Order: sequence, then structure tokens, then C-alpha cells
Amino acid sequence: MSTIINQLNIGHPLYQLLQQRLKLLNTTAVEEALAASQIGLEKESLRVSTEGGISQAPHPAAWGSALTHPQITTDFSEALTELVTPPCFSVTQVIQSLDDIQNFIYRNLDKEILWATSMPCVVAGETSIPLAQYGSSNAAQMKTAYRRGLGLRYGRAMQVIAGVHFNYSFSLAFWQQYQKLLNNSENLQDFMSEQYMGMIRNLLRFGWIVPYLFGASPAVCKSFLNGKRTLLQEFNETTYYEPYATSLRLGDIGYQNNQEDTAGIKACYDTLDAYVESMLCAINTPYSGYEEIGVKVEGKYLQLNANILQIENEYYSTVRPKQVLQGNEKPSTALKKRGVQYVELRSLDVNVFDPHGINSEQLYFLEVFMLFCLLQESPVLNQTEINAIDENLVLVAHKGRQPGLDLQRSNLKGVAEKISLQDWACELCNKMKPVANILDRANYSENYFSSVKSQIGSVFDPELTPSARMLADMRENDLGFFHFAQRMSRHHYQYYKTHQLAEEKIQVFETAARDSLIKQQQIEADDDISFDKYLQNYFNKA
Repeated sequence: MSTIINQLNIGHPLYQLLQQRLKLLNTTAVEEALAASQIGLEKESLRVSTEGGISQAPHPAAWGSALTHPQITTDFSEALTELVTPPCFSVTQVIQSLDDIQNFIYRNLDKEILWATSMPCVVAGETSIPLAQYGSSNAAQMKTAYRRGLGLRYGRAMQVIAGVHFNYSFSLAFWQQYQKLLNNSENLQDFMSEQYMGMIRNLLRFGWIVPYLFGASPAVCKSFLNGKRTLLQEFNETTYYEPYATSLRLGDIGYQNNQEDTAGIKACYDTLDAYVESMLCAINTPYSGYEEIGVKVEGKYLQLNANILQIENEYYSTVRPKQVLQGNEKPSTALKKRGVQYVELRSLDVNVFDPHGINSEQLYFLEVFMLFCLLQESPVLNQTEINAIDENLVLVAHKGRQPGLDLQRSNLKGVAEKISLQDWACELCNKMKPVANILDRANYSENYFSSVKSQIGSVFDPELTPSARMLADMRENDLGFFHFAQRMSRHHYQYYKTHQLAEEKIQVFETAARDSLIKQQQIEADDDISFDKYLQNYFNKA
């Protein structure tokens, strides 16, 4: 490790810039502003029967309306529960919020459990995966039709892979301080958006480190592939795996926009305007393969349209710029009008070893990673680097723990060079140490530096990673993926059954559930146009 630290000190230009910016942040005002950053989590979990099959039961009414409840909804399938925390000011607060939501929903599960892993349980064919339903309103029909289109385009099994999304925003006070420190005089929101886009480019560049450190899907139930040929190896009679895989969820068996190369569409992260324009191009460009499916067939919408993307959310990326939507607003419109408000990191597997699906150590590290990616120089991505980013992610997903694994990194001239994963990961973690120190001072903590130090341990010993621990547990207990995941799911079920939720919190959730059902009824009653007209209005909006 000392060799790498010495190499860092010789003065790489990008590292020098990071050091300069870190010195600028060394003020009480900036540290107080950093402590006001906000974290939000979105966690997906399949509802399954105690025997392990995907639930065919509707979204429990006691949870409220999936259409309008702000914290308890569904993703692709009626059985794919999505839990959304409000923005929180600390790791402790956001973990507690997620704990409360899960505690409440477990109180209202009847003969079902939540699946503890990203990869799904036994999949008894595409028809065993029910589409999410949101009621009879036009907004509800649009959500279901969009999901029907996803199923036809990519297969329903791909859509029930679960993940955890990490949402992060710096405070307005921080941006005001940071803009002054950089002697920038442009409009504050434009400055924020520009900085967020640079941060996103670095999250893409270095994002392979997230599945390496936190990937927890090295194996999959054979039923997931439904008899399709695969290059994955056989773990046992029920399970496929890769010996050094970290996150097959992010690999080439996971959800991808598999027509983007054919159609020539790829998100551009050079600027916010470029990103929005690339999304608008994709949602307005027809694709012949999807035209063959049809849009409205015998009075039923099979998809919202036959374009490369039905809507912006269809574009798969490990990170997205986000703005809170107002009403029935397109994401691209919201970004164009009001700029980037927060960043969504989407590359986290569900942590099978924690009942929350994620733990505080992961979150402390990710917060350091976010600030590091903001402060680090972030030139625009050329095609060579874009290719390297894609290749690195798939390589780490399938072979991330393989000894001596090399990745591709762009040098200062934009040329891709080989570097070992271990060397690059160690370099990144060492660069993050002073960033962690700033966050520790800002939050009167030692957790940020400790989290980075802990991940350095996983860099040098891949057996400490969740993916390696998962395979070791399966081997030690002679379990295939399904039986391992089922056992862990039952453990988490017992955890929540033995942790009581305070009565006042139960009342808050019950009130929110009732209010959401009333709101859904109001939306349904207020509809005064046909679904055809509703879609036309939505897509015609500027």
C-alpha cells in the first residue's frame, strides 16, 4: 500500500486539483453546509410466498395505494414492492426511516415474506409475474401500459430484479459556498447542474467500484433463464453462477437497453442540455423492432409507443440526474425547467446480509464517494472512455474478484490503458481518505474514514466482499441460490417480527395508507378525458 500512496504523492494533475479543492472546503461554513446534505433510499423487494414463489396476490390494501402513497409503492410487478424513504439528513436517520417502513409492511404481510436478494426466486415462466396495477385512472393505466411494454421488450423476468437506489443532494448552502470558492458567477442553478453532471461523469468512470465492493448477486436460480443457453457455470442442479462474479444483476443477463447500439442512441453526459436532448431523441425516435409489437392492439395498449424508449425512465443507467416532478410532468421537462436537484445511484444490489437491504457502512462510503466524484476533475467522456466504462462494469460484474483482473482507464490524453482492479481501487480509496476526513469533521463523526478504511480491506481481500461471502455460505451449507436466499429471507422476516414498531409510528403509517387510497379515488373521479387523449396530451407537452 505504501508504494501506491507514494505514487499518489508525486503530483498527478487530477489529484492536485482534488487536493486544491479539498483545501478550499476546509472552513467551518462549508463543513456546516456539507452536514446538511440529504440522503434518500429506494429499496425494491419481491413479495413471495413462504414456499418461495412470486406472489400472485394484489398489493396489500393495508399498505395504501401504490399509485399515490409516497413511501410504499410497486415497481414493475404487483409483487415487486418499492419502499421510498423521505430525504434524510444523516445515515442514521435514513436507515431508521427504511427500518420503520419495512417494519410496518411486515405487520401487514399474510403468509408472505420479502425476498432478501436482488435476483428473483423461482420464476415459473413470464406469466407468473403479474404486472403492477394502480387503479382505473388514466395515470394508473399509463403506468401499467408502460410496464406491459417493458415486459414485451425485455422480458418480465429481467424486470423483477431488485436493487437499492441511493439518492443524494448537497444543500443549497453548500452550493452557494462552493460557487464562491470557485469564483463562479453564473446562475446558481446552472452552476449546480453543471457540477452535478461532472459528478455523474465521475460516478460513471469510477462506478465499477460499487459492484466490486457491494455486489451481492454472484449466483442465480436456473429458472430465471427459463432454459436459455448461458455461459454461466453450474453451481449445482438448481443454480448458475460465476466463480468471481460480484453482481450478475449488472452483468449481461440483467436489464439492459439492448437496442441502443442498433438504434444509435446513448445518453450524453457532457452537459445537462445534452443529456436532455439525448433522452428526447430516444423517446421520439421510432424503432422498427418495437413497431412490430404494435402499440394499441384490439383496444389494449401493449406499450405506450414504438419508440426506442417509451419514456425516459426506460433508459438503463447506473446513475441519473433527477429533479422532483410536478404533476404529470416528463422527467426531461423537469430537468430542462429547474435543473438537477439530486443524483440517483442505481448500481447497488440488495444486501442479503442485512435485514434493511443496505447497511450504514455502505452509506457512509457512498456519501464519501459522492463528494469525491464532485471534487475530482471530470472532463467530458470521449467514445473510447464510454466503451471502457461499459466494459469495466460488465467485467467487474462477472469477474470482479478474479486475481489479477485488469480494467481499462483513460489517461490524460484520452487513451485507454490497462490497470489492475486492485491498484485502481486502492488508489481511489486512498484519494477518498481526505474527503472522508472532511465529512467526519462536518458530522462530528469517525464513521466516514472508518468506512473507507474498511473497503480498503475488501480491496486486498476479496473474500470479505458480500458476493464472496454469499458463495462461501452456499458452499458451506450445501445450498443452491434459491434455498440460501429463502433462508436469509426468513431470517429477515423473523427480525421484523421481533422488532416492534412504536404505536405512534403505526398510526402515522395507517393514516398515510388511508389518505393515499382517498387520493387515488379522487384522481379516478377527476378524470374527464379518454386514455387516448391523456397519452396524446402527455407526449405533446413541450
